[in-house]
Amino acid sequence: MVNYYPLMLNLAGRRAVIVGGGSVAAQKIRTLVETAADITVVSPELHDEIKNELVKERIVWKKKRFEEKDICDAFLIIAATNKSEVNMKVYEAARAHQLIMLVDRPELSDFIVPATVRRGKLAVSVSTSGASPGLARKIKKELAEQYDETYEEYLFFLEETRCRVLREVSDHHLKRHILKELLQPLFLELTRQGKVQEREGLVQQLLKGETVR
Repeated sequence: MVNYYPLMLNLAGRRAVIVGGGSVAAQKIRTLVETAADITVVSPELHDEIKNELVKERIVWKKKRFEEKDICDAFLIIAATNKSEVNMKVYEAARAHQLIMLVDRPELSDFIVPATVRRGKLAVSVSTSGASPGLARKIKKELAEQYDETYEEYLFFLEETRCRVLREVSDHHLKRHILKELLQPLFLELTRQGKVQEREGLVQQLLKGETVR
């Protein structure tokens, strides 16, 4: 069993090629569109979900069968057809410097895509290294319930307030204290309840070195 190294890739502006146009390809594209990658899909036919993404996102569709030249300048490649011989053809055409994944041959892949819950800039991922995709989906569902939509706004608040603290507070120990206090459940609950003014009042207290309840 391979022990994968977890990392987050910056794909903004980089070319990602998905070979295949079915439901599996649609699933991969759904996560890729959030990365600002330059996405190209190579397939004679497309799943309806991918067609919808073509309208909303900047995705290039090459309505054709795969050829080696389709991936010559790709940074990331996903072979997601339902034909193993086509996926192997993509694998054999890839170069050593390119990252490739075969949906039906994880042992030949450079990477796998973990099950991920996204809330704005927050990304919580889980992987079983291919041992049990079902368990990964189950844990993802549990994480989605624990980290609800409120966390997107909460993280935005934490980011903005952190910038204020770094800019306005010179005392190193006070900085650490404030940043730690912002992680109290109270601030998450105020965000969930939409009590922005009350939350801001507590931030002002912290910036003055005062204790909040």
